[in-house]
Amino acid sequence: MTVWNLGSINVDHFYRVPHLPVPGETLAAAGYAVGLGGKGANQSVAAARAGARVEHIGGVGPGADWVLERLQSYGVGTGHVAVGEAPTGHAVINVAEDGENAIVILPGANGAIAAEQVASALGAAAPGDVLLLQNETVGQNEAAAMAQAKGLRVFYSAAPFSADAVRAVMAHVDVLLLNAVEAAQLEESLGHSVEDIGVETVVITKGADGAEWVGTRRFFVPGHTVHAVDTTGAGDTFAGYLAAALAEGLAPEEAMARAGAAAALKVTRPGTADAIPAADEVAAFLAERA
Repeated sequence: MTVWNLGSINVDHFYRVPHLPVPGETLAAAGYAVGLGGKGANQSVAAARAGARVEHIGGVGPGADWVLERLQSYGVGTGHVAVGEAPTGHAVINVAEDGENAIVILPGANGAIAAEQVASALGAAAPGDVLLLQNETVGQNEAAAMAQAKGLRVFYSAAPFSADAVRAVMAHVDVLLLNAVEAAQLEESLGHSVEDIGVETVVITKGADGAEWVGTRRFFVPGHTVHAVDTTGAGDTFAGYLAAALAEGLAPEEAMARAGAAAALKVTRPGTADAIPAADEVAAFLAERA
């Protein structure tokens, strides 16, 4: 079983600030760091750290050898990551003392992924595999349709949120992942509940409060109280762990619990992909709180 991920790869630039800047305000950062990020890379690392076999489909620019090596170090296959002329995507992330963040992204190579590259990668996929998608690359609709036709299960994180993007792809999606704000925006845009949008399963994350599974049955998994240091990448950690757990054959309740614990652990650490916990850490965390 393989998790395929058509996803962004970014170099994250972190600035620790006393609070998130308001319009016109200049702040002095208390710290600075560089790390691996991007919603796609984060989800690939999370799925790999959860124990899944992961193949990433994406793009980077010149001088990104360290980025590919970092992905590989976490167990992510990079044979379908193209190296092109566009710069590697990057993000400027302001992280406040309470762990909240504000992010500016340059897509770069994430917007230059060729359709032929995606088709070639998914040509090696098998029925029962999983395809992860987000909104930081191009070609999601075509990739989702191709994956569905091959018998893959398609997981789509609707972020950065666009109601039009969700409409375009949801006919090919098996599991739609939204946070509470995105779920409300989608319901407002479509004019009806997420239960009635025609997607097999919708998972709504609610931060520290937990997450809700909306499918043939509906249930809620509560969150964990932790000291949040950096919330960046928590949703991606949840998504990658959830996809890996369901691909492994875990029941939805157990998969959701594992994903929620991984996200809770992640927010206790600064960083994005580099801060995602390993499966044994998540298991220990759950055992302590049983």
